[in-house]
Amino acid sequence: MMGTSEHDRHQSGAELLAQLDRARLPRHVAVIMDGNGRWAQQRQLPRFEGHRASTQSIRDTVAASGELGIGFLTLYTFSAENWGRPEPEVRALMALIEQTLRQELPELHESRVRIRLLGRVERLPKSLQQQIERATEHTAGNDGLTLQLAIDYGGRQEIVDAARALAKEIAEGDLAPDDVTEAALAARLYRPDAPDPDLLIRTGGDFRISNYLLWQIAYTEIHVTPTLWPDFRRVHFYHALADYQARQRRFGGV
Repeated sequence: MMGTSEHDRHQSGAELLAQLDRARLPRHVAVIMDGNGRWAQQRQLPRFEGHRASTQSIRDTVAASGELGIGFLTLYTFSAENWGRPEPEVRALMALIEQTLRQELPELHESRVRIRLLGRVERLPKSLQQQIERATEHTAGNDGLTLQLAIDYGGRQEIVDAARALAKEIAEGDLAPDDVTEAALAARLYRPDAPDPDLLIRTGGDFRISNYLLWQIAYTEIHVTPTLWPDFRRVHFYHALADYQARQRRFGGV
């Protein structure tokens, strides 16, 4: 998973960018943004400061994706399991997501970024729900990067929701059991029009999927970096893209 060479790790962002083959970039990059708590702990700061520091990492990754013409970027912003964190941290995270969306929206819109939610919205604070709705409606006509924010998201949860939708259609007589295929289930996922991720980046060094896009990453290339998310910048993103372009994607073939 960590296929970047020692030489690559010491190249500058400009050098890596110049070496990328623009014709072989991933259409869809997904990111597990891990390491905020550890970043804060290393600096003897409250955990929330790690989350706050990560906003620059998001800006860099979104900007780099847009400039390269990558179609979709999906960020694991708040998992369904994150509700189990201490209530003050959850409240602070919800407020930070809302504040960041509000502050970044004008620039994102100017950059033609389209914003979409991936997950269940019902449990989110009303003010955050409203901000997400404003952001998605305001950017719906944009034709640049599609930025998908996975909030209150879990991969198993998404598959369960798709299965429920199929079961409801069968119960109502609109679908026969034999019509349940991979394509039928995929069509009932949260964002069926998005291509499956070509590249999954996990920061923080852990080798886990963490219940993220379980259906969609069946053949996704995975790049794990020890860099903690608040330290993740364009050069790290370019490293991941260079690693991706060094892979041979066979999709089960030879």
